[in-house]
Amino acid sequence: MSKRLLIVDDDNSMRSILQEALENDHYDVSTAKDGEMALRMIDKYSFDLVITDLKMPGINGLELMQQVRKHHPDLGFIFITAYGTVEAAVSAMHEGAFDFITKPFSISQIEARVERYFSVAELRTENRQLKEKLSLDQRFKKLVGTSSAFQKILHQIDIVSKSDVPVLIQGESGTGKELIASAIHENSDRKANKYLKVNCSAIPDTLFESTLFGHEKGAFTNAHKAHTGLFEEASGGTLLLDEVSEMPAVLQAKLLRVLQEGTITRVGSNKEITIDTRVIATTNRDINQIVHEGKFRSDLYFRLNVFPIEIPALRYRKEDIPVLVEHFLNNFRTKYNLQEKQVDPAVMKLFQDYHWPGNVRQLENILERAILYSMQSRDILPEHISFEAERDRGSQELLSDEIMSIPEMEKRLILKTLKKTRNNRTEAARLLGVSTRTLRNKLHQYEEEMGAPIEISDS
Repeated sequence: MSKRLLIVDDDNSMRSILQEALENDHYDVSTAKDGEMALRMIDKYSFDLVITDLKMPGINGLELMQQVRKHHPDLGFIFITAYGTVEAAVSAMHEGAFDFITKPFSISQIEARVERYFSVAELRTENRQLKEKLSLDQRFKKLVGTSSAFQKILHQIDIVSKSDVPVLIQGESGTGKELIASAIHENSDRKANKYLKVNCSAIPDTLFESTLFGHEKGAFTNAHKAHTGLFEEASGGTLLLDEVSEMPAVLQAKLLRVLQEGTITRVGSNKEITIDTRVIATTNRDINQIVHEGKFRSDLYFRLNVFPIEIPALRYRKEDIPVLVEHFLNNFRTKYNLQEKQVDPAVMKLFQDYHWPGNVRQLENILERAILYSMQSRDILPEHISFEAERDRGSQELLSDEIMSIPEMEKRLILKTLKKTRNNRTEAARLLGVSTRTLRNKLHQYEEEMGAPIEISDS
């Protein structure tokens, strides 16, 4: 597309000569006879460069630039000046003009200045884009990817980090939803305050309200002391609702009220408590479909979906695989003290051809397993690669994007199994392969931690 120039001069012949010459150089040239006309044209049309006489009746060239820069700070200016006003032209350059040319001048001189302006402008644009990319890369070191889809996500994080609006992050398991939620918090004004997480699919319905909103002493059996809920505890910071699409319907209505009014009410109390908690929600399901099926409130969806971020599956951004492999490989080199370890090109070909149902998390796991298999080899070879069969989707769904300790994983598995068996302790123990006594002891431990009972049945 041709660059658009605006020539501003009260001399008709000067305007015509410059317009003809620069149009011959394939620029799109418009003209204005004075500063007032130029202002109107700049407000109406988009220009890349203004070439203006410095001394004109009415609004002079310097005043024109000063007014234009209020709304178009990046618009370039080249001034035409007589010898006697060179000092004023130099002052204009101090205020941001690109260059000036003194009368009389040749057409080749003005052409050279225009060409130099666009060369410099192009370099500045490239430098600005590079600085922006480096800035994003430095701020989001834990997020790795070079694809256009991934860079778009980084820009979305950069934008939404500056606000307090709810964010809904959607993506398949293993795409890194929790990492993105964490990056939003860490780059926000709330970063000095708490960042708490709760997996909505792992909490029994009977504990949901107490977990999120807290309860008062004596609110129910075994509520021996007051308990602060996650919304209250995270006030001033951020609360991540992982797998929000699994939230029970009765809690959806209460969450909607919290988002609308900014208050919570503990179980067993009528007192409203004002909170300032930023909510980030994630889901690995098609939440539009769940809303359509009536399993998730549409009004809550619209409240959470103020700023949506959708993470593409790894199979749709395979150009990120090499940088992800190098990132994970660096981590494993340090972890296992294997500084010379490399990935054979044939392995990279396998990775590019694979469909990655488990996404980035699966890539990391396969690469670490290959490290262990290849301890006696300098390179990771195709025979060291073992792609996992998706035999146990239940186990995959159990894991969120966060890294968990063994006790946390055990607790999540027990609570999820109880939920699946509708709190039937005997059946849950059978599925878990433990005795009912062991399960009972674990539940007692969790009750102490949560400050609320877990209702179970022996039926």
